[in-house]
Amino acid sequence: MKLFRLDGKIQHYAWGGSTYIPALLGIAPSEKPSAEYWMGAHPSAPSAITTSNGPVPMNELIQQDPAGIVGPQVWQQFQELPYLFKILDVKDMLSIQVHPTKEEAEKGFARENAAGIPLNAPDRNYKDANHKPEIMVALSEFWLLHGFLPEDKLQQVLLDTPEFTSLVGIYEKEGYYGLYKSVMEMPQALANIILRPLTDRLIPDYKAGKLSKSDPAFWAARAVLNDPNGADNLDRGIFSIYFFNIMHVQPGQAVFQDAGIPHAYLEGQNVELMANSDNVLRGGLTPKHIDVPELLKHTRFEAVHPKILAGDSISGGLEKIYPTPAPDFVVSKINISAGQVYTYTAKAAEIMIVMSGAATIKGSDTLDLHKGQCVMAAYGESYEITTTTSVEIFKATVPVK
Repeated sequence: MKLFRLDGKIQHYAWGGSTYIPALLGIAPSEKPSAEYWMGAHPSAPSAITTSNGPVPMNELIQQDPAGIVGPQVWQQFQELPYLFKILDVKDMLSIQVHPTKEEAEKGFARENAAGIPLNAPDRNYKDANHKPEIMVALSEFWLLHGFLPEDKLQQVLLDTPEFTSLVGIYEKEGYYGLYKSVMEMPQALANIILRPLTDRLIPDYKAGKLSKSDPAFWAARAVLNDPNGADNLDRGIFSIYFFNIMHVQPGQAVFQDAGIPHAYLEGQNVELMANSDNVLRGGLTPKHIDVPELLKHTRFEAVHPKILAGDSISGGLEKIYPTPAPDFVVSKINISAGQVYTYTAKAAEIMIVMSGAATIKGSDTLDLHKGQCVMAAYGESYEITTTTSVEIFKATVPVK
């Protein structure tokens, strides 16, 4: 057997929506937010694989025949399934965050292990020894922060925002690093002095519906109104909203985020594929652990000119692939209609999720799939996908040369 049903795990983070993921999966909404749906073998929430002997956690199934399931080349290179596949429903802003490089993740993980910090401790930065490049493909209109504004644009923001006049000289003398270090390390009382007049000025316009989502003022006002501690201590993540690019991505468009690029998701639903890691260094807009020195150490202080990826058409036009520099993963979108057949032989372990419609997949087994259902095709599995109507499927795998 090389073709299996897969059931992922819902993660109930506070920023998530309540209905999108349950509706996708065809289940009743939970009392808790349904923020992420994980499909993969990460030990903290491995997917369940349906075998002839019953459900088996995916990480345990892989250990039974690592090269046979993941693929010999992939297992030799990574010693694991190297990606984690997700569906996200972002209702409230995520934390300002940066992901470490592979080398730095290995050092940080070893350092925290040596210090005796439990893996599930809330003040732990490194949950594993892996880097976490990631790509997202929008399922709805999607808004995010992505990297520092180009120099001239950031200079203009500082000059045009009256409350930021004290920061202009710091930026002119010390650039991105000096500016960001200054606002991230300033005493909370000083952050309040700068941000309070700004947010007091913005909130009436936000409540009156006068602000556009392309304006940092919109997200700054929302951040304060959604923060239970906002009345006393203003979140310094608001500075990042003004200093970073605000991206507006349409369904089917993608954005790649490499190690060191500061970012935060603001609103919408997406498919996300990343290296098999849960390492996040946070700098604001979150009740979770914030470690500013560690964030500063791993942030790339450089201008970012946002790139939206449209994807490349392959498989005779039935599939759109989104290439990235990451060796760990590649995501694609398969759209077929009645009468069309998609055929493939897996060069590495694949995970697929049906986002709309229904399909039949025939390989070493025959599985009928509807919206929200997932399959795992092991290395070497040859299969074909057909539909009597139409179907949209997202597929995660490894770019084997």
